[in-house]
Amino acid sequence: MHLYRFLSDDDTSAFCHRVSEALAKGWVLHGGPTYAFDAARGVMRCGQAVVKDVPGTYHPDLKLGAQ
Repeated sequence: MHLYRFLSDDDTSAFCHRVSEALAKGWVLHGGPTYAFDAARGVMRCGQAVVKDVPGTYHPDLKLGAQ
């Protein structure tokens, strides 16, 4: 099955570590990163889509981060 995740967080090194951890677990970047300004909080936000092929059947209760 083909899984999709969208990681998002404030523009900090913590976000980069989340993406790096996903890559280390076999996830692959899907497209480029996105950036947006959160005016309510006054911070930049980042997002990155990642995909991964795994055996099994999809179910909505699947914990994507554990894959």
